Amino acid sequence: MLGAITGDVIGSVYEWNNIKTTQFNLYNEKSFFTDDTVMTIAVAEAIMIGGSFVDSMKRWGRSYPDAGYGTHFAYWLMSDNREPYNSWGNGSAMRVSPVGFAFNTLEEVLEKAKQSAEVTHNHPEGIKGAQATAAAVFMARHGASKQDIKDYVEAQFGYNLSRKLDDIRPCYTFDVSCQGSVPEAIIAFLESTDFESSLRLAVSIGGDTDTVACINGGIAQAYYKSIDKKLISFIRNKLTDEMLEVLDDFNARYKIHFE
Repeated sequence: MLGAITGDVIGSVYEWNNIKTTQFNLYNEKSFFTDDTVMTIAVAEAIMIGGSFVDSMKRWGRSYPDAGYGTHFAYWLMSDNREPYNSWGNGSAMRVSPVGFAFNTLEEVLEKAKQSAEVTHNHPEGIKGAQATAAAVFMARHGASKQDIKDYVEAQFGYNLSRKLDDIRPCYTFDVSCQGSVPEAIIAFLESTDFESSLRLAVSIGGDTDTVACINGGIAQAYYKSIDKKLISFIRNKLTDEMLEVLDDFNARYKIHFE
């Protein structure tokens, strides 16, 4: 899930300042973690302790109340309400990467992705976005080719992944829906040559850059299994000690290593 967190941090400074290019400073000192990272950590912790996604999300979210949550999620987070609110937003996809790393069959991954999504995002598009992202992570982790991942996601979820970023980028605007951001994040991965290029392509799309790059980064990590040590150090320095503890425990438990 470090890849997803990396995407969030790198994309954070470009969300309201879209750059539409891959040529940008990867190590921007103004970058920061957002709600994408907080909720990714929450999902990872819930998986490891066998706890409730609701409890973990509320506990972590309330510990970081200024992380940039959407209006509806923020209300859910701070209230006593534990029921979902039928969201189709990409919040379900941004937090799901730990599911793709933690479970051993595609069937398990799809079911757990659904469970992690429907805590809040119980709209069919919200569930679909989480499942597509988690499935791509799982397949990449197990050595599937990009073509296999593309074919599966298109067939199973109906996303059009045959478009080109050069065609998408000029007219792409801020879109927080799963159906308007998950396919674009996956396409950026499909066009990439390594982890860094995947993130750069994701950020270059524009729009909701931290979340698009977060979704992209989890898949890219699983596929390339390599993140530059300098980048890892940069990202780790942006996180809190309790976040690092969950991240390190997760990597150790599920034997996630970087080449």
